[in-house]
Amino acid sequence: MKAVIMAGGFGTRLRPLTNSLPKPMVPIANRPIMEYIIDLLSKEGIKDMVSLLYFYPEIIEEYFGDGSSMGVKMQYVGASEDFGTAGSVRNAKSYIDGPFIVMSGDVMIGFDLSLALKFHRKKKALATIVLTRVDNPLPFGIVITDEKGRIVRFLEKPSWGEVFSDTINTGIYILEPRVFDYIPEESEFDFSKDLFPLLLKRGEPLYGYIAEGYWKDIGGLKDYLLVNLDLIRGKVGIPVPGKKMDDKNVWIGKDTKIDFTADLGGSVFIGENSVVRPGVYINNSVIGNNCVIETGAKISDSVLWDGVLIGKEAVLQENIVGKNSKVMDYAFLGEGVVVSDKCHIGRGSRVKANVKVWPHKVVEDGATLSSSLIWGEKWSKSIFGAYGVTGLANIEISPEFAAKLGAAYGASLKKGSTVSTSRDSHKACRMNNRAIMTGILSTGVNVNDYGVIPMPVSRYLTRISQESGGIHSRRSPFDPELIDFKFFDADGLDLHPNREKAVERLFYREDFRRAPIEETGELNFPIHGIESYRNGFLSFIDEKLIKDANFKIVLDYSYGSSASVFPAILGRLKCDVIALNANLDAAKITRGPEEFAKALDQLANIVHSLGADIGVMLDAGGEKIFLVDEKGDIIDGDTALKLVSLLVFKTHSKGTVALPVTASGVIDGMASAYGFDVKRTKISGRSVMEVSSQEGVVFAGEETGGYIFSQFQPAFDGMFSIVKILEMMAKIDVRLHSLLREIPPGFMVKERVACPWEFKGRIMRKLIENVGDGSDVELLDGVKVHFDQDWLVAYPSHDHAYFHVIAESSMASKAEELVGIFVEKIKNWQTVGGQYHTQKER
Repeated sequence: MKAVIMAGGFGTRLRPLTNSLPKPMVPIANRPIMEYIIDLLSKEGIKDMVSLLYFYPEIIEEYFGDGSSMGVKMQYVGASEDFGTAGSVRNAKSYIDGPFIVMSGDVMIGFDLSLALKFHRKKKALATIVLTRVDNPLPFGIVITDEKGRIVRFLEKPSWGEVFSDTINTGIYILEPRVFDYIPEESEFDFSKDLFPLLLKRGEPLYGYIAEGYWKDIGGLKDYLLVNLDLIRGKVGIPVPGKKMDDKNVWIGKDTKIDFTADLGGSVFIGENSVVRPGVYINNSVIGNNCVIETGAKISDSVLWDGVLIGKEAVLQENIVGKNSKVMDYAFLGEGVVVSDKCHIGRGSRVKANVKVWPHKVVEDGATLSSSLIWGEKWSKSIFGAYGVTGLANIEISPEFAAKLGAAYGASLKKGSTVSTSRDSHKACRMNNRAIMTGILSTGVNVNDYGVIPMPVSRYLTRISQESGGIHSRRSPFDPELIDFKFFDADGLDLHPNREKAVERLFYREDFRRAPIEETGELNFPIHGIESYRNGFLSFIDEKLIKDANFKIVLDYSYGSSASVFPAILGRLKCDVIALNANLDAAKITRGPEEFAKALDQLANIVHSLGADIGVMLDAGGEKIFLVDEKGDIIDGDTALKLVSLLVFKTHSKGTVALPVTASGVIDGMASAYGFDVKRTKISGRSVMEVSSQEGVVFAGEETGGYIFSQFQPAFDGMFSIVKILEMMAKIDVRLHSLLREIPPGFMVKERVACPWEFKGRIMRKLIENVGDGSDVELLDGVKVHFDQDWLVAYPSHDHAYFHVIAESSMASKAEELVGIFVEKIKNWQTVGGQYHTQKER
């Protein structure tokens, strides 16, 4: 058997360590990662290897040569362009004449590969994916196998709602040469996205072997540090190079000199020809070859590459220091600091936590460095979350961060394209909006700034103006200390996860495209944006029908910017409007649960007192609405979705409505009675909006007040939803309270079950295994089980440490019973101690 080693990685997330070094050559205890892979293969009797190269190929070729120094035969295949993982292996076809194993050259592995090879032969598989189980499966490909090991389902880099297991693809594949029949030549083709789904579809013998032992993808700097420490602590199961001191977990290389007063604690590895002076303290660290640690220095949980000098009484804690760098006397490196190659950290200087210093930089004596040289500080691993980019104002979301994010976003677009920006009325959003604009302009992308407008208007203008995308800055509706950046695509929809990842990659690389002075983007302030929105809005409404109905409305604007747009539209429709909180007040944009409930009660009382036809609360962003009927009764979100759906059924021609998997099944029954189809979507707002834009979809909605009438725009728009509801009520001369009688009974119970993040993948796998994969199981988002007309669903929260469990039945007791099934299972499958709390939502 031969081996193909994927060794073309850029190591973007390991920068600045990998600025001029391919990721497979990054050292673990002074040996390149790839060298451990070659050793592992050689011990299994696999001596014939092909390395696939791309980034700095000469460094790998020079180090390993023909492989004879390691007792193997090594050949190399370069690539002129990126053909994907499977496409790259296809380029090596001429070197392969039998079964072969594909390995990544940049992961640390402690598996017994012989067991995987035996499994592959026993199953007579065309392809075997080596799998393992991890606490957090989000960054990896999820794989589900049946009891015989045959793969039945997998998903590449899922969201939490799609985490069906904690069993992931390690990137190790055992393949028969017949797989080349399925891989096109010189075309972009990926193992996980293209080849394996194709083999599954064709019914080929595709298996997964779950390996036990150590496996770590060195995806970032923290992972790199952890792998080094795991190796010397014995967790990897691979021998540590060097001579072990008899009474300590310490390994010392040849010709290294350690003063007898030095204190080496925990697990320590020191390479060859290094010197450790008196009074030095080293704990849980890896020290390279030819290093000098001067008197009294303190080094904890750190990795030093070759040729590093650490001065007298310098302090390092959880740091990485690159080749031939100097940290001078009395210097202090905070937690998470990374110093790249050939840097000079001056005497008595302080480098604050998480700062990265790029190669060849100098920090002067006594200086305090609080941000990275030359590019900005690294923030969280994942910039984008469930609500866009969210962070604490002026701490996480600062002008510096916003400018860098804008540059990353601009660099993801073609030079000369145009994007929109908009914001709410808060001064912090104005500040950050300007900062993000400067970043975009610096990349040669133009900006149309629409200023303070509701988010639906921003989405609409982005789409009709043929802009390449847009960004809306707002104060979070959930937490007054947070700022959100909402990113849109050219259709005004939330940015696709793939586009988000592309922006993240550029953000982490920190070397954005910079436009020449004459190609800097232009900043424009379009003056007819709101007028364009209003005209487009009214072209999709039957004005006469609404005017003739003489509606009396109580409307709470929630201090948002809709108050600057919507009154003119309602005035044209001759509605009698009692407006509440219609002034822009940035301090009141965010409402906590108690404030929200109080405002809704106030709205209900006013509707009842004035005898209004309807009461509506708009959220501050103008996207969602909350309804009160003509009797002054507050309508909960699930019931409101049923009511609006029923209005659509009664007033529209046959078509399709789009609803998330958690929406009431009662709507399906009503849809069937009126000749409509129901298309279920994933839970995220992006998914609902995306499906709403498909042909034949006349309405889409979700249970928290978001409604879409896609003939106007395929996005949540509270203002248009209000007028559309009025139009439908006028068309059949009905009010919401009387319409409630036409909705079939149904009881929905919702609970939340506390679950640590690291257990979410395990719980999803257990749920899948427990319910099976029959026709009554739906895996669109989370795990949903149908019981005739009743159903039960569980899915992990995208941004909190708990599971949502929801059930619906014609009887309340039955719904409670169904919820209890999953709640107890989720509790029992968690293997750590502690109390479990559930919160009844309604």
